[in-house]
Amino acid sequence: MYLPEELVVEILDKASAASLARLRCVSKRWKALIKDVRLAEKRSHATMIMLIDFKVYLTSVNLHQIDNNMVKVIDQFSLKDPRSKSSKEVKILDILHCDGLLLCTTKDLRLVVWNPYSRETKWIQPRISYKRLDNFALGKTSCNKYKILRMEQFGELVSPYLLESEIYDFTSNSWRDLSETRDWHIPPWMRRIMYVNGNTYWLACSNKDNVVFLQSFDFSTERFRSVSLPGDHHSYTIFSLSVTREEQKLCLLTQQKFQNRSPYINIWIATKIESHGAASWIKFLSIALASIHQPFCVCTTMSFLVDPGNKVLVCRGKNGVSNNFLNILGENKSIQVDHHDAKSLCKLLVNYVPSFGSNPTRGSLKKRLKSTVASSDYTIM
Repeated sequence: MYLPEELVVEILDKASAASLARLRCVSKRWKALIKDVRLAEKRSHATMIMLIDFKVYLTSVNLHQIDNNMVKVIDQFSLKDPRSKSSKEVKILDILHCDGLLLCTTKDLRLVVWNPYSRETKWIQPRISYKRLDNFALGKTSCNKYKILRMEQFGELVSPYLLESEIYDFTSNSWRDLSETRDWHIPPWMRRIMYVNGNTYWLACSNKDNVVFLQSFDFSTERFRSVSLPGDHHSYTIFSLSVTREEQKLCLLTQQKFQNRSPYINIWIATKIESHGAASWIKFLSIALASIHQPFCVCTTMSFLVDPGNKVLVCRGKNGVSNNFLNILGENKSIQVDHHDAKSLCKLLVNYVPSFGSNPTRGSLKKRLKSTVASSDYTIM
């Protein structure tokens, strides 16, 4: 918009048809996102990604509207199946967000790194095959080198044990083994993995006594480490992890253990996490379950988001107790949010408010991943 018109005409005249198509697609999507982020800046709305019926949507939710509050769908991110000759979409089973990139596990056990705004994808091939108990994490080193961690688990679905882990290196386009062996596992109801400042965090259980603790992986050192929990961790039950909007700080959802008092849930925010695993926490929000004027329950791996500016918790409903699509909870606040399709079920909520100073569409996916492999491995869907 700041270039002379004749120069713009000359540039567009030399651009390929594919480049122009991509430009139009990205421009349209960014216009929608800019409009919604302006609403978010007013602190009245929250922009987030939702996984609904194996499809990925960019949505906006009003955090204050009490009556007739409905989810606004801004865009649907369609991921086409490269193995299909038609326009068949891939069914997404799980998502991990990292710097505007989505690491997606598909329902048919495939793995893809996806920039939904530029529509670029990088399909990650396994050595042999992926398994249903596998857990994946996308992170980066202190030198901004992206890597994927695969934690391969064996055993029964209800009681797996971790046996092997490996790293995918984008510079070599290959997997390599990690030498460490671990004495913990990730139960299927604790498979929420969070990305914060290059590293990833999740809840795990020790193989010896099934004690729940906070685990992490440092992509610079390629080492696992446990992270300290807030306060007296024997006084509460740990349920799930999330991250705050914008600042992307790690959050922990717990429920206090009291025999003679009404239970309440706490949201803790990690203000600092040291390289050796020591963490500083603040109790951000406490909500008495008796103050929630609608059917509600806390469950393991509950997908939730935290908005510090509005001091609210956004969590998905339809969990067997709540019939709401979403619940917005805070001190003396309880709002139900519906979806235009009453049958829809939100499986996952993901913060997605990219900074325009570090635009997630800046540069090709190949350049961002610092890959030396052929560009043909990166496709625009």
